[in-house]
Amino acid sequence: MVRAAADRAFAPARDFFTEIGELVLLTGRTIGSAVRAPYPYGNEFIGQFLFALQLCWFPLLISTVAFGFGAPGLQAANFLSLFGALDRLGGFFVLASIREFAPFVTAVVVAGVAGTAITADLGARKIREELDALQVLGVDPIKNLVVPRFLALMLVTGLFDIFALLFGIAGGIGAELLYQQPLGGFFGTLFANASTLELGASVLKCTLFGAIIAIVCCYKGMTATGGAAGVGRAVNEAVVISLLGVFAFNYVFTQTLLATNPSLQTIK
Repeated sequence: MVRAAADRAFAPARDFFTEIGELVLLTGRTIGSAVRAPYPYGNEFIGQFLFALQLCWFPLLISTVAFGFGAPGLQAANFLSLFGALDRLGGFFVLASIREFAPFVTAVVVAGVAGTAITADLGARKIREELDALQVLGVDPIKNLVVPRFLALMLVTGLFDIFALLFGIAGGIGAELLYQQPLGGFFGTLFANASTLELGASVLKCTLFGAIIAIVCCYKGMTATGGAAGVGRAVNEAVVISLLGVFAFNYVFTQTLLATNPSLQTIK
């Protein structure tokens, strides 16, 4: 009786670490399949890339402009105007948009739109036993289904980060114009604080966000059980776990970047 109670108490932790281990194994198998010949997934990769691009570009545009205009734009401008320092808004955007907001908004949109579609697609195939049929025919589902989605989501998320940066900064310009301020100070402090390292780190971080989202969503889709209701649960779990993974990785990545490059912490 005591052992049964202990098993029930520790079951969530055991399941959590089991899933983490399986995700790590799937990541290793995916990377190995991606670099090992043959490469039969070219058409699937292009199709998944265009699919994610078509689904995500408009929600990302709206989200980044809204976030850029609202949070780091109007809120920061309202605070800086108390000190007569609205020309410093551009420097703040380097910290807010390039380092945090643009990658986060991109990850949320990609996970909520493209990630859910991937999970639902693979989950439906799992429920219909199509994945088992592929294995019977000697077709590797990892190489033919997971790898193209993994690569496509990495590429599209990295490109979307630049897209999000541009429209996020456009939101900041809108906030500056709303306060009837010249844009010279905004761009002056923006370019004084922005650096190639900061931009490259933002794109790299966002690309790795795409890898995390792809692995989690593919895993949840390929392990879905319980019919249509099970696919729905897998979709919900995929989004939650993807965002938790993104937040955890972002903390580690940002702290490592700032610790190895202390100059990024100085605002010019």
